[in-house]
Amino acid sequence: MGEAVDQGAMRSPAANNSKGLLACASALLVLASRGLAQSGLPSSGSASIFAPASSHAGTLYDITLFFLAVTGVIFVVVFGMLVYAAVKFRHRRGDDKREPLQIYGSDQLELAWTVIPVLIVIVLFLTSARVIHTVQDARRPPGAIEVTVIGHQFWWEYRYPQYGFVTANELHVPVSDPANPTPTFLQLLSADTDHSFWIPRLGGKTDLIPNHPNSMWIDPQEPGVYLGQCAQYCGTQHAKMLLRAYVESRADFDRWVNSQRQAAQRDAALSTEAEEGRHVFNSTACINCHSVSGSVADGLFGPDLTHLMSRETIASGVATNTRENLRLWIQNPAAIKPGALMPAMNLTEKELDAVTAYMLTLR
Repeated sequence: MGEAVDQGAMRSPAANNSKGLLACASALLVLASRGLAQSGLPSSGSASIFAPASSHAGTLYDITLFFLAVTGVIFVVVFGMLVYAAVKFRHRRGDDKREPLQIYGSDQLELAWTVIPVLIVIVLFLTSARVIHTVQDARRPPGAIEVTVIGHQFWWEYRYPQYGFVTANELHVPVSDPANPTPTFLQLLSADTDHSFWIPRLGGKTDLIPNHPNSMWIDPQEPGVYLGQCAQYCGTQHAKMLLRAYVESRADFDRWVNSQRQAAQRDAALSTEAEEGRHVFNSTACINCHSVSGSVADGLFGPDLTHLMSRETIASGVATNTRENLRLWIQNPAAIKPGALMPAMNLTEKELDAVTAYMLTLR
């Protein structure tokens, strides 16, 4: 990424332009916008675009303020002129109701309302072009993390080709030190319909289009959990196709990677109930959709369950990963996520308890 990230993304050209071009006319507007961002700074669990936590999101934040300032000044000028005209030329008692002096073909007016908008458009275009170049043409430095993101109805699949494992719904990435950036590059694919990957505090939204790979990068600079959303209507459960990005220190990220690369960690000997649950799981259609490393389950249509219990949520972030929620999810997915493509397996109460016990061993 070199200079493209170290210098371009870290020090946005939009910010430089706004300082020079709008120092006087839009100072109040910029201050008001920054005040909105800083009045009760959202925690890492929020999804506010006014609290960027990466250089990518910071670049978009700067250009957002710049555009708000420009359009705000235009609004104030135009609205002010309308108010002035309405007050200045309002009807007064005793007016003879004659038309005011009509002025036609004023070279000065025509030049002003032609040149000024053209200059504004040129400035906005050049600023946007520089930001687009900074974001889209960033080079990959040594040590960058690569993740393949696949959007499904209605969940997220994450493949880590550098490390050779697959997980689901919860993205884990390391913190990027601004002095020595280690960004994460995301290749965005879709398994079915259009989706859109958007974690506001980490970067702009990018679409996942079938048969058309897209890409983006993030370099989060603060640890925490960052929330996002599929921003493209993709079906009945679009609103519950949530995103959770876990930004960790490099040491914590490496520990997580090592645990994910292992086969599912189970107790030395499964309980009788869990053993029965494994038998039920392996003898039903579950294995046609889900994978569990080291077992006969090798399905690709649903999330990989190898380390299911290492995740804090199920159903793409809709419910916390507890025994009760997991049992309900297996029993009747529609009770948690109506319209989800996972079918109810019509298991008996005993089989439900057994499969749940087996799932709890997948760590």
